[in-house]
Amino acid sequence: MRAMRMLLLAGAAMIGIGAASPPAPPPATPAPQMDRDAIGHQRFGNDAPWYRDRIPFFESADPLIDAVYYYRWQIFRGHQRDLGTDGYITTEFFDDVDWQRHPYASLNDASGFHIGEGRWLNDRRFTDDYINFMYRSGGNDRHFTDHMADSVWGRYLVDGDRADAIEHLPVMNHIYRLWDDKFDFDKGLYFVEPLLDATEYTVSSIDSSGGKDGFRGGDAFRPSVNSYMFANARALSKMAEMAGNRGMAADYAARADALQKRVLDDLWSDRLGHFIDRHQSRKNAFVNYWDPIRNRELVGYLPWMFDLVPDDAKYAAAWAHLLDPASLAGQAGMRTVEANYEYYMRQYRYLGKDPECQWNGPIWPYQTTQVLHGMANLLDHRQQTGPVTRSVYMRLLRQYAALHYQGTGKDRRLDLEEDYHPETGQPIVGLDRSHHYFHSGFIDLILTGLVGIRPRPDDVLEVNPLLPDAGDSQALPWFRVQDVPYHGHRVAVTWDADGSHYGRGKGLSIEVDGREVARRDTLARIELPLSRAATPVIARPINLAVQLVRGHYPMGSASTNTDMENVHDAIDGRVWFFPELPNGWSSAPSPAQQWFAIDLGRPTHLARAELAFFADGKGFAVPQSYRLQAWVDGVWRDIATPKGSPLANGVTDLRFEKIRAARVRLLFTQAMGKAVRLAEFKLFGD
Repeated sequence: MRAMRMLLLAGAAMIGIGAASPPAPPPATPAPQMDRDAIGHQRFGNDAPWYRDRIPFFESADPLIDAVYYYRWQIFRGHQRDLGTDGYITTEFFDDVDWQRHPYASLNDASGFHIGEGRWLNDRRFTDDYINFMYRSGGNDRHFTDHMADSVWGRYLVDGDRADAIEHLPVMNHIYRLWDDKFDFDKGLYFVEPLLDATEYTVSSIDSSGGKDGFRGGDAFRPSVNSYMFANARALSKMAEMAGNRGMAADYAARADALQKRVLDDLWSDRLGHFIDRHQSRKNAFVNYWDPIRNRELVGYLPWMFDLVPDDAKYAAAWAHLLDPASLAGQAGMRTVEANYEYYMRQYRYLGKDPECQWNGPIWPYQTTQVLHGMANLLDHRQQTGPVTRSVYMRLLRQYAALHYQGTGKDRRLDLEEDYHPETGQPIVGLDRSHHYFHSGFIDLILTGLVGIRPRPDDVLEVNPLLPDAGDSQALPWFRVQDVPYHGHRVAVTWDADGSHYGRGKGLSIEVDGREVARRDTLARIELPLSRAATPVIARPINLAVQLVRGHYPMGSASTNTDMENVHDAIDGRVWFFPELPNGWSSAPSPAQQWFAIDLGRPTHLARAELAFFADGKGFAVPQSYRLQAWVDGVWRDIATPKGSPLANGVTDLRFEKIRAARVRLLFTQAMGKAVRLAEFKLFGD
């Protein structure tokens, strides 16, 4: 049942919200504003300025959820790679990996999560640049399956910018049609090798090898790729309609409908009560074409993530397997295949001290995120929810949040890795590349699930927090989120079960652009009209010092530790301050006077620099003093001589009188016995 529309408060019409009933008096106390500076300092230290005006700020009665929420923004920030004139992209790994698109380090498989998280930034540049790169610069190379078109539509549901949503429609259409090479026209379904679904060692691939391997092979008609293509078709239909292309809109609507029917008819197993793979391999000694796989996998819940599944008790009953310890419910999280599978948790790759990625049982944040999105959809707008309740949802959300922590006691730290043991919750792969891995989501889960902001294409703001009632062990007595971008406005949502935390009365309230516009005493859906406003103009200063290809301009040089890779890392467009994975040029501890220089290859107008230094309180410290110089008329001349030391684990902005130069260097004095790590050195002409 759709919840009743709530009382709208006085003054709402001034911001484009129409009153539906007599206004109520506003609360006696003003809306509680979180101290962004204090929170930023606590969560981000000297890097707080990057976050202050960009992210929605969140607080709740659960310190675990709060800590992980802000940590996930650190992951997002750290994975923004500056490509210079091509803008920013979001990476999956901090380290370069062989299978990325070189030299950019892009991978399309995680793009749905990247866009889903980034759509909530008030600074729209990062996600806009990323989408432009994927569709304008060949970033979506179909290396893996993805639901990128659906994610672009999802971004539009948040920012409301029609022009941005349809800008790449012709390219999206072209890419969708290229997937015909993985479409079985007789069966009306897409198939894929599990490795290229970013899920190697699944039931289909292991069984196709007779249990001997499973890294390659095992092509199958999977719930994942077919759900992605259903969602992409539906999104393309809606974007085509917005663009006035009725023929394309009708075509993709029909494609989505046909695909939905095929998934329901052919990928639902009555025997297992679950959505499953069917083998696509035609010449295989171990499996037969079109045979269903023999065990349930977590991937069977992906159709709910995209609202492919009807509101039917038959389908909803499948969620019981997720909660069953004998099936998909591990002690520490969601198993990717049920425990009675013959090859459950068998290690095939890099046996011994370096286990590798497999999907035959381990917990993956990647698929955990997808399942929690599907569960949120089930709770938000389905009557038939099977065994799923809001209490179950919050328990699993907290279980997922706990995976973000590693170590115990003083060594306890936030560090999300690739996959985890389903009973212990300990990381399995644990390679250097695995630290702070970005192939999952969390911010989007908090904002659309726990807080319950349900983005829509029409001029309505809808909020339905998925919290259980007070008294439930998973209840949350209070939360607040503010500075949430939505259709050109800034939205805040506050929940205070008994009114004692914020002192403004009990219940759920919504503010738009600083004014409270709706309130109710209990947890339930609020829907209110909200006319969209213009989205902020995107500022795009261009970093002129990015070296994408080693040995090409711009080129770095240094006083010590001149290994090409070491020097390159200070001008590779990446900025993060996590200690687990070194990033940047690291000097030798002596001599005290050192330098790092950039040769742009030609004279260039310059007016600003950004310097990011890493410090750990041990071997690395920021310079005691520093200055910026340019090569002018055959000599090095000072262009900026700041006093004191630069920021540690943050960005120091240096502005100077505009010059024209081809070479710039940073000259600095090190602390005695300490090295300097220059995480990134950027130059700008503005």
